[in-house]
Amino acid sequence: MEVQFTDEQNMLREAFAEFAKKEVMPYAAEWDRESRYPTELTEKMGQIGILGTFVPEKYGGAGLGHVERAIALEEIARYSAGLTISVFAHQLSISAILDFGTEQQKQKYLPEMCAGVIMSSLATTEPTGGSDLLGQKSTAKLSDGKWTVNGRKCFITNSHIADVNLVTAKCGEDEKGRAKLAAFIIDKAHKGLSAGRKEHKLGLRSSVTGDLLLDHVEVGQDAVLGEPGAGAAIAMKVIGEVGRAGIGATCSGILRGCLEESVKFANEHIVYGKPISKLQAIQFHIAENRLDYETARLLLYRAASMKDAGIPATAEFAMAKHFGTEAAARASKRTIELMGGYGVIDEYPTGRFLRDSMAVISAGGTSEIQRIIIAADTLKKYA
Repeated sequence: MEVQFTDEQNMLREAFAEFAKKEVMPYAAEWDRESRYPTELTEKMGQIGILGTFVPEKYGGAGLGHVERAIALEEIARYSAGLTISVFAHQLSISAILDFGTEQQKQKYLPEMCAGVIMSSLATTEPTGGSDLLGQKSTAKLSDGKWTVNGRKCFITNSHIADVNLVTAKCGEDEKGRAKLAAFIIDKAHKGLSAGRKEHKLGLRSSVTGDLLLDHVEVGQDAVLGEPGAGAAIAMKVIGEVGRAGIGATCSGILRGCLEESVKFANEHIVYGKPISKLQAIQFHIAENRLDYETARLLLYRAASMKDAGIPATAEFAMAKHFGTEAAARASKRTIELMGGYGVIDEYPTGRFLRDSMAVISAGGTSEIQRIIIAADTLKKYA
């Protein structure tokens, strides 16, 4: 892994940072208060290459990689973690279609998804739990060349704004009696598909989260992504790498926000005639914020560079996700303590940092799930 970014990557970061400062920073608090995803930004993000960063140019993407994707997401998350969650949830479906779709499916969906003309969701989680992928109750039955899909999905990011939904459902059992899943690309116009309950969340409020209801949704064979029975493998690959990379980048953005806000406040806030940055106790807080940020970003970009090199990185993304989420929560609390009473005033973003960091911990698998993944890989690698 190259510890330093290339000149091209640094230029790209500057472009994404400029976009975030102009289009995200001034409105992030408003979106959070209103619990609103800014639909007016979707096509703008598509135009500058954020949505399709890692997608080949022939499908409408920027033709870059997952390191560049992480750069873009971190810059947005510096000001709005909720917006970042919506973007990377959209990218989950993009990645699934890119890696597993037919040429016809890629040509049909990817250009408009990369351009931000259509928004998407990945619908795998059910009331029985997101981590128990094979325990889901949604069903898909094939009859006369048509699939009929029934079920309820919950905690789905972009549930009420998605034009296209990537949905998994049980389509049978293998010889050992384990569930086999199929993945389907279902447009929002399909009869029987509807958005249900909309969640009101502690954090990540500028993303839309809710239920997707499937009541005898009938689709053709052209809606199947990959082969029937491949749904679990598709979901695990997309969530395990692309999803957890997005969460890692989100947390790096929150952590950088904590670091920059703590330094700014410490330098500007005067107590007993001098800035509090001169106090050793305050310096300890800032040092810890720096350490958490640097560690999280190194884990993230190491894993992203491995993926770009074609090296399996599920455990590395689990480490980046686990450390990043826990560190973001620590740093948010620490920054609020550094700022005293100002830390809990809504004019400052620190309260939003804390709420967003708490909300992101369970996304893409809880911390306990990440520890299981890391332990399994460690026991095999270091045996």
